[in-house]
Amino acid sequence: MAGEWRETTLGQVTDFLSGGTPSKDNPDYWGGAIPWVSAKDMKRLRLDDTEDHVTQHGLANGTKLVPAGTVLLLARGMTLLNDLPICIANRPMTFNQDVKALRPKPGIRDEFLPYLLLGNKDRLLSLVDLAGHGTGRLNTDELKALDVVLPTEPEQRAIAHILGMLDDKIELNRRMNETLEGIARALFKSWFVDFDPVRAKAEGCDPGLPKPIADLFPDSFEESELGEIPKGWDVCALYACADYINGSAFRNDDFSQDKVGLPVIKIGELKDGITSQTKFTKAILEPKYRITSGNILFSWSGSPDTSIDTFVWTGGEGWLNQHIFKMQFHRPEEKFFVHFLLRHLKPVFIEIARNKQTTGLGHVTAQDLKRLKTVFPPDDILRAFNRLAEPLFQKTFRNSCESRTLATLRDTLLPKLISGQLRVRKGQEDHSRVYTVRQGVER
Repeated sequence: MAGEWRETTLGQVTDFLSGGTPSKDNPDYWGGAIPWVSAKDMKRLRLDDTEDHVTQHGLANGTKLVPAGTVLLLARGMTLLNDLPICIANRPMTFNQDVKALRPKPGIRDEFLPYLLLGNKDRLLSLVDLAGHGTGRLNTDELKALDVVLPTEPEQRAIAHILGMLDDKIELNRRMNETLEGIARALFKSWFVDFDPVRAKAEGCDPGLPKPIADLFPDSFEESELGEIPKGWDVCALYACADYINGSAFRNDDFSQDKVGLPVIKIGELKDGITSQTKFTKAILEPKYRITSGNILFSWSGSPDTSIDTFVWTGGEGWLNQHIFKMQFHRPEEKFFVHFLLRHLKPVFIEIARNKQTTGLGHVTAQDLKRLKTVFPPDDILRAFNRLAEPLFQKTFRNSCESRTLATLRDTLLPKLISGQLRVRKGQEDHSRVYTVRQGVER
């Protein structure tokens, strides 16, 4: 390796810490303010918070606290059979025994360490073996022995800056999308769950809407099989709100060994996009199984907490795998109502899947969708909701498409930057902090 890059091992440049789980039988240990990381939280690079929290008593009895900036790596779990979650704690956090915390030793910068791991992700995944019940496991000794090449500290800083700018924009888009979707979901809940405009008019109050929209809502309720609903509105099965097209069942010989053809879209692609784990096929299927960016997809099978969800696909052309419904709408004005209806009912779907759970997997069937009833508004109210929800939906869609493009760019640059195939050096116009990327070996 040209320049001052040096060969070393992961164990020589990082310290490894193991976490733990305070006793779940002691309520004094749980429900506090300190985040506690487990596999289910490790869904994005930067972690702001977790589903579970421990108290100071819990911290002192069974787990460890690491500072903000610590890199967390999943070392045991079913997820390791397909992916290797690597995260950065954005605040002090604790973590369980399936997670390893990595802290840099002298000579490696904090901000470079996560990208060193991410750039070696495929090599790390190759070290995964099987523990009991088919669970993936990363042996700590093998992790520490992994050969890595370490750039000089100025280049580490430059590499982390280049990749970090991309991740900053991806994170900004994610937060913006959370806000935009929160607005749309709040509007949906107000109109179609709490019936706020109808209740306001029934009480003789101003519903707080422009008059042309307020006039669309009735001023009274009527009885239905779901209880009181706005007068003139319908009750229908969720299955009748749209057509649910299940994906195709693929055989092993359908997949092309050279990754030629269209990608087969499974739950992994819905969550992570097209990755090295994605399978491709040259098979020609019925048009109903073909999807494209903008399609709304409902994953109805898998781990209830992580797989049962509604997605807007942003990855281009592909073939839909079974266990995912493609939503086809009877009329354009139904699209956004049904999309946010499915999003609103996610907790219900998860509970249904949990009740059918076997070997960690659950499902929501067409029969379940036929049994679930919902209130369906008149067309003029659907159109009014569409006019308000569509700009929010389209903005989140554009942000998601941009983030996918940025992630592809980052994932392309990453292995080349941390291997030295692409080098960074100080720019000629500013010898202090400006770096440029160039291909090849330093001359």
